[in-house]
Order: sequence, then C-alpha cells, then structure tokens
Amino acid sequence: MDDSEKMEQVEEREPKEEMEEVEAEELMEESTKDVIRKRLEEMAAKRRESLRGQQEVELWVAKTKLGRLVHSGEITTMAQALRTGLPIREPEIVDFLLPDLEDEVLSVNMVQRMTDSGRRTKFAVVVVVGNKNGYVGLGEAKGKEVGPTIRKAIDNAKLNIFEIRRGCGSWECGCMTPHSLPYVVRGKSSSVEVTLYPAPRGIGLAVNDVAKKILKLAGIKDAWGFSRGQTKTTVNNAKAVIDALKQLSRVKVPPEKMQELKIVRGSIGGD
Repeated sequence: MDDSEKMEQVEEREPKEEMEEVEAEELMEESTKDVIRKRLEEMAAKRRESLRGQQEVELWVAKTKLGRLVHSGEITTMAQALRTGLPIREPEIVDFLLPDLEDEVLSVNMVQRMTDSGRRTKFAVVVVVGNKNGYVGLGEAKGKEVGPTIRKAIDNAKLNIFEIRRGCGSWECGCMTPHSLPYVVRGKSSSVEVTLYPAPRGIGLAVNDVAKKILKLAGIKDAWGFSRGQTKTTVNNAKAVIDALKQLSRVKVPPEKMQELKIVRGSIGGD
C-alpha cells in the first residue's frame, strides 16, 4: 500500500469519527433535555397537588438569568446557583434544584386593623423550608386567606434559602462527622438573642421548639442552645436562629482547616 492510499483511508476515517462525536453530543443533549422536561413536569404536578386542582399549572418558563441557567442545565446544584452571586427571584429554581425540600409552618397570627369602613382582618404567617441536608430558609407573608398566605410564605422562604456549615465541634465527641455545629454561634433579632453550641452525638436538639424545627430542617441533629429576651415572639425567635446559622458561614476558616476538622458546607451527597 503506497502513501496516497494511506492518506485516503485517514481522510475517510476522520469524517466518520467527527460524525460519531457529533451524534454522541446530540444524544447527550437530548437525554439532558428529557431529564429537564421530566423534572419540570414533576414540579408542575407537585404544584397542582398543593393547589388541590384549584387552578391550572403550566410548565415553568424561566424569566431571570439564574433561572435560564438552571432551565438550560448549565447549573445542576444549589451550591452552584448560590456561588454565582445572582439573586434567586423565582421559587421554581429552588424546586428544581432541591426536589426533596420540606416546609414547616411556625406561626399563623391574626392581625386586625380598625379603619373608617370597619375592622380589617389579615393573617401573618411564618414558614421555614429545608432539605434536612444543609439548606434552610425563612419566609413571612400577610394575606386575607390562610391557604394562599401560607403558599406565599413558602415561596418567600425559598427565595431566602442559604447553605450552612456542619461539623463536630464538641470536645466531648470528636467523631468528625457533620452531625452538629462546628463552633459556637450567636444570632440576634430585636430583643431575642440565641446562642447555639456544638453537642456530642446522641444529645439531640436541646433547644426551644421554634429552634428545634429550624435546626431539624437544616440538617443539624445535635445541638445545645441558650436564648434570652421575648422568645414567645415566634417571628423574632425564628429570625434569631436563622441569623445564628448564617454566622456559621461568616466565620473565616482556612480550607485546610475545614478539611482537617471535616467541616461540610451545604449538602453532603453532591454539592
């Protein structure tokens, strides 16, 4: 076989390889689109179920830059979405990235206002959402009806979601697993001040009822807590706990220390 025949075979092989690569990329794009389409349909079905068929729910169409990045599949985890620095303006972003998100109603208060035309009544709702794996958010809403107000508060909580750090900061334990807090943190809202301490494995959540619900949805299993002020005011109590959890990320810890102390940021299994 001379050199000219060899060159012809190489030229024939190269277009075939390029076609195979293009076909593989197209198949990958189609599979990604199918996964995204399936996830959007699941979101719409879940939304329809929460509304109990009261209104028709369409598939999510992204309107913001972050939403378009999530919708196209360029961002696949909540950690990536938060690290872009772009604000979360659509609750569907959180529904798409955290399908296992749970919510808990902390308080439903009736607010009355006297006007010239008579007494006006509204409901003030406080809701916390979390995936029990490093992500939590708090939301408030006011409205004339309880059901729509709760749904509005849940959407607001999704827009306020953030990631926390977890670790084993108790000197009594030393198991180096992310079951508790990595260090002591304090949070404040109005007159309420909350201090959260790391606890050894098996202690549970030795905190008040409001803080227990929030820490449970955040993924913290063991913690001690101390609070002072008007803790019966649920809104301020919840905000103080959320502020304490945000302080976990505001403390600067070198990356080598985070690896040494086994401090986890966000979800354990993928982000």
